[in-house]
Amino acid sequence: MSLVAFCAVASITLLLCVMTGPDRDDLQEFYTGYGTLTPFRNGMAIAGDYVSAATALGTCGLVAFFGYDGMLLALSTALSMMLLMLLLAEPLRNTGRFTMGDVLAGRTASRAVRITACVVTILSLMPMMLVQLAGAGQLMSFILGFDSDALETGMVVGLGVLMISYAVIGGMKGTAFIQLLKIFVLLGSGVMVSLVILARYGWDPGALFDAAAARSGIGDAYLRTGVEFAGHPFPKLDMIAIHVSVVLGAAVLPHITMRMFTASDARQVRRAMSWAVSSVTLFSLVIVVVAFGAVAMVGRGVIAAADPQGNTTFLLGSKAALSADESYLAALLFTTVTTAVFLTLLSSVAGMILACANSLAHDVIAGRGTASARREVTVARVAALAVGVAAVALATLVQHRNLQPLVTLSLSLGASAIAPALVYSLFWRRYTRRGVLWTLIGGSSSVLLLTPFTNLVSGYPNSALPEAHFNWFPFTTTGLVTIPLGFALGWLGTVTSGSRKVREQEGRYQDLEPRLLAGLTSR
Repeated sequence: MSLVAFCAVASITLLLCVMTGPDRDDLQEFYTGYGTLTPFRNGMAIAGDYVSAATALGTCGLVAFFGYDGMLLALSTALSMMLLMLLLAEPLRNTGRFTMGDVLAGRTASRAVRITACVVTILSLMPMMLVQLAGAGQLMSFILGFDSDALETGMVVGLGVLMISYAVIGGMKGTAFIQLLKIFVLLGSGVMVSLVILARYGWDPGALFDAAAARSGIGDAYLRTGVEFAGHPFPKLDMIAIHVSVVLGAAVLPHITMRMFTASDARQVRRAMSWAVSSVTLFSLVIVVVAFGAVAMVGRGVIAAADPQGNTTFLLGSKAALSADESYLAALLFTTVTTAVFLTLLSSVAGMILACANSLAHDVIAGRGTASARREVTVARVAALAVGVAAVALATLVQHRNLQPLVTLSLSLGASAIAPALVYSLFWRRYTRRGVLWTLIGGSSSVLLLTPFTNLVSGYPNSALPEAHFNWFPFTTTGLVTIPLGFALGWLGTVTSGSRKVREQEGRYQDLEPRLLAGLTSR
């Protein structure tokens, strides 16, 4: 039943891409879909891009393993989307055109800034793509009952081909419709499972939490903070660092910010973000209920045995809640859940591939000013193919490893390099070209240098390399050092640029301010 549903979904989504795909010489249609999506559709597409497989499945596993700590992390993802809505969404839409490079280079007109923005875009999204693709193979094997490494690798390649096709054929509008379908099915099935779980425990969340604690193996500690970082030298600082990295980094990743440019005006982006925040918040609550329900019904040990990373928690909890082995109707409902997971896996990488391809085509190739519209769209499609093939090839090499460090790496890059650069570019009138470059290069370099030496990579049983011990940086994420460093480097680069450069930027910002804050000259 699941296999039939997957084939049907793959056929329908490909047909959607073909029907809504842009002309080969129309930049506005390929990059933004002409801004024709309604605020509701655009908001749901933003939510679909934000709720990736790492969010839906990985976070659910963290809640199941770490209880209250995992629940706080799930709610931090919703807080990140709220921060984007309140602080950055409207200015991004007013100052950008197609990519993050447009925003950062808007005041400096620097090709170096565009190229650096493209490199940071790829660096921040490639780790996340590898996690999604590798996890796709494992989850599809789990759902369909495969136990062969060759078949699992085949699933990674097959799903990767589908994801590349969405980006190449559909462009922004085509991938938006897939995200719409994905978020409707995922939210609908998740809410259904959550209601069934709550009904089993008399609609009393406290009873559900107590039942989960009883089968967690750690008792009442499951409902208190400190489980996730127990045994670490600085557990409270570690918790603060991971939450700050999620809040600052998750919503500024380029595949999320590029959705701001699809709104036709500032009012539309505000309304779209309201729908996106509501959907993401609702799904965060769904994750918490399903994860606690999974532990309460099947036990934390069973979840860990099925997948040490906890990516199957959502499926195990759904299967237990629906009693999928007992009736045809229950099996049909569980098939809906597995179809939602399948759609999540398919759509997650498509948006990331598109963001990387758009940046390569628009910031690097077209940034020279010599490319025609038709050539730029062709380059974007070729770039999507190249990025997708590289991601699939790398995913087949790392598919059997602990990939949690890659998720943290993407979030840390977003929080340490992209977030400071966007905040300074949008709100600091003195910010110079040197400040932008120092923020992007310094923030990214510090994350890449420190991440291999964190607790997430070595030194602990749940590390990627538990037998090794080179974790001389005693934290799970680099955020405590690299986030302040990213902001500090942006400030230092600006103040050392010279008074003439600073005055130039103040003049540019004064000209840009009406558009940035009020959208007065926006397209």
